[in-house]
Amino acid sequence: MQTWNYLEYAAWGLSALFGLAMLVDWFRTDTTYSEDVLTSSREGELEAMTEEHKV
Repeated sequence: MQTWNYLEYAAWGLSALFGLAMLVDWFRTDTTYSEDVLTSSREGELEAMTEEHKV
């Protein structure tokens, strides 16, 4: 039973590390790029212009 407790603590620790990594990445991305760049959809516009619909 002791092994399962250690595995549970390890899983919680990894979860906390992943959450912290996501927060660091979020802040780094938010400070590096402007809101206009982050919400642009230029790729979608380019795809829409090159699509050919045949009926």
